[in-house]
Amino acid sequence: SDSFGRQHNYLRISLTERCNLRCTYCMPAEGVELSPSSELLSSDEIVRLASAFAAQGVDKIRLTGGEPTVRKDIVELCARLKAIPGIRTLAMTTNGLVLKRRAAALRDAGLDLLNVSLDTLDPFKFELITRRRGHQLVMDGIARALEVGFAVPHVKVNCVVTRRLNDDEVADFVELTRERALDVRFIELMPFDGNKWNPDKFVPYRETLARIRERFPDIAPLDGGGGGG
Repeated sequence: SDSFGRQHNYLRISLTERCNLRCTYCMPAEGVELSPSSELLSSDEIVRLASAFAAQGVDKIRLTGGEPTVRKDIVELCARLKAIPGIRTLAMTTNGLVLKRRAAALRDAGLDLLNVSLDTLDPFKFELITRRRGHQLVMDGIARALEVGFAVPHVKVNCVVTRRLNDDEVADFVELTRERALDVRFIELMPFDGNKWNPDKFVPYRETLARIRERFPDIAPLDGGGGGG
């Protein structure tokens, strides 16, 4: 517990600074200056750190980045982390570019939960947002994840909503869940110096909810919904 008496059981580990996309709200087009390898945690150090937290009551780990799947040893690392005594849930946030190839191996290694970052269902907009191609790869990766056994509440799609870019797609994202075992979460755009944030891009959650209700007027909260990372 912390100095306020709160019990923490959830650890997030950033595995790398590297990413194979250049999303406009996340990273400058030229990328970022990477830290020397000597200053980054090795796989053994990551496992040792996670073990220390598990001994103090942490039972859920989420792997993030950068993009965690760019690590060559990501499958082996997942298996090692899930084998730590006390770890009940292993989760990952990914852009989904390599999920089609790696979903089955990650599932077999013990990965329990997947959050896939996807901000548009339009391939052209995808290139505008990420400065890279790959929209169909992500869609295929989500389909593959569902095929190998990831499903609600084990697959979530995270969508950062930006005005005049993808705010007109929120109902289309909700429609995805009609035939697919997915959760979709809409995330407000966060400001920081490198993403040229301005208030005109910001869409408050109440406005997003109002757009959804235009198409789905009977939408209602579920008891016990939300949370979980």
